[in-house]
Amino acid sequence: MIWRHNRTGSWKNEMASAQIPARQGEKPGERGVALVITLLLLFLLSIIGLAAVLSASSDLLINGYYSNYRGSFYAADSGLNIVRQDVYNQLNNAFTTTYTSFVYPPPAGVNALAGSVLSSIQQKYGGGEPCPINPTTPPSIANSTTCYLNAGVGANSWQESFQLKNVTLNMISATPGYVGSTNPAEPTSVNYVYSYTMTVVGSAMGSEQSTINESGSFNVYTAGIPASYNASFAIYGAFVTNWNPCTLGWLVPGTMTGTMFTDGSWGFGSGTYIFTDPVGQADADASWWVDGCWESTGSSFTAPDGEIVAPQFQAGFSVGQPSIPQPQNSYSQEWAAIDGIGINENPAQPGPTQLNEYMKTVAGAAYPNPATGANGVYLNYSTNPITNQLTINGGGLYVEGNAQINLSTSGASAQVIQITQGTVVTTMTVDPVANTTVVSSRTGTGPVTTISLSGVPTNSSLNPPQAGTMVYVDGTITSMSGPGEGVGAIQDGSALTITALGDINITGDVIYKSEPVTMTQNQIPGTPVATLIPGNDHNQDLGLFTANGSIILSSPYPDDNLQVDGSQAVIGNSCSSSSCGFYVNGCINTFNNVGGQIQTNIFGACLNTENTYYDRRYTSRVNFAPPWFPSTTITNNASTTTVAPQVTTQRLAWVASSGQ
Repeated sequence: MIWRHNRTGSWKNEMASAQIPARQGEKPGERGVALVITLLLLFLLSIIGLAAVLSASSDLLINGYYSNYRGSFYAADSGLNIVRQDVYNQLNNAFTTTYTSFVYPPPAGVNALAGSVLSSIQQKYGGGEPCPINPTTPPSIANSTTCYLNAGVGANSWQESFQLKNVTLNMISATPGYVGSTNPAEPTSVNYVYSYTMTVVGSAMGSEQSTINESGSFNVYTAGIPASYNASFAIYGAFVTNWNPCTLGWLVPGTMTGTMFTDGSWGFGSGTYIFTDPVGQADADASWWVDGCWESTGSSFTAPDGEIVAPQFQAGFSVGQPSIPQPQNSYSQEWAAIDGIGINENPAQPGPTQLNEYMKTVAGAAYPNPATGANGVYLNYSTNPITNQLTINGGGLYVEGNAQINLSTSGASAQVIQITQGTVVTTMTVDPVANTTVVSSRTGTGPVTTISLSGVPTNSSLNPPQAGTMVYVDGTITSMSGPGEGVGAIQDGSALTITALGDINITGDVIYKSEPVTMTQNQIPGTPVATLIPGNDHNQDLGLFTANGSIILSSPYPDDNLQVDGSQAVIGNSCSSSSCGFYVNGCINTFNNVGGQIQTNIFGACLNTENTYYDRRYTSRVNFAPPWFPSTTITNNASTTTVAPQVTTQRLAWVASSGQ
């Protein structure tokens, strides 16, 4: 390379050799482009690689988070089950070891039991004492107040733990039962209800946590059974005399409450069954309808194809029990309508002579004797010689011939009973608050004949006598309904029994103005279904009974639903093989009953769901039953026994959430 000075005095660099010419096809100034392109491609590949690394890392973080969250959720759920089972065990042990007989009012130990169990649970799982530790837990965490399900020391495992954050346990009710007892101070059973809430937090490897809140109730039932006792049929949530194994089909799915028993074999099919009270049967095998019918002693059944039928027996299912003879009707409902007594009468059943002596129409016409072709509505009333007022004397109405019955309420206290026979409409309005009974009759569009009576129909078979009305139909009830779907037909304070010689056709809702028990779980917070509603016991009570016919149900409503409240009995020795059961005219979607159902025979029915919400007043109150409702003396095969306490758990709410 040569440097020379130019004329201007500056230096210039010149190449010692001639200038190198451009390659063929290459323009001047393009040298170095390949390097730039290479650098750009390298940068792009670096970006792609970095994005792949970030994506993989994100996936690992997300998967790790959800893996840890699932671990914390299962830890919380497992911990909740552990705590709940511990409460169950402590309640069961306390009653089994110290509560050997029923006592009412509850002893102090039972009242204090919730507090002692609560204290124990809080110390075990919420602090104060070491938690029950898995045997593999390292000693370094043995004194922690966190309960370890797994300390992560096993192969391919990690630490899972839970901690009880909040817990409550309260005895909210102690309900006595009086089956076989007429002394309010001597109940034959006590049902304790403990409400609970629990909050458990679960943790896994990371910081993820899962919280589960649960609420529900523990029911502790203790009972003693006398060797013999007199009981109304209303003590049953359901009773069936004749049900041979694998005949006629299966029980309609639904929620069934109250004691249930059959002298035959219960049949179960697909669908959801919930039984809240003891269920028993005389036959050794239950009938399981799945791909045919199978007989088995268990409380669930798995068919050869794997299909499972598993009813929820919350208070146990017992087979091979001693038969309960079909109860006998100890009342004469006919006499009850005449004189309000209906027991130990002479003759045992009234004839035309007795009816002619006591009963007359609103217009004053006596019941005909002989009674050939007699039709009409009759009642027992007379003129009080002192006050010169018309006074009602008997227990209600005697209806000769077939009739339609419509039930409704009037004002705050009056019960209205309307009876239609052809063109003749007779209406009785009973008001126990005003202590008056008004009866009117009208034929077609003719004039209305009305009598106002002092007093109300009275059940004089009780001591002391109580207001109660009997409507005896010496024929078939061709139609019975209330004012409309979901509208109350039985007034608060109205005690009414309707008896028919033949069938009772129910063609619309017949329900209480005020329902005495809950129809959904947790309707009263922390309580199961069929719990007595405080303030809703107004002595409202309905009984339906036929000893020869059946109850036939039909729904006139667009939703095809139907509800009939009260205790319903279709039972008697004179029943044929096709009577004394429940039939459905057409099809019903959901049938609800607040009370109970007692029947001699069971028949197939087009019915999707059937729910029985047992009226627990029938076992919690002395002598509470529909007036002159069939009752009998029930004899035990064994001497007086004390039933071991039964503890059941019902979960009413369960909510899971996550957090840090």
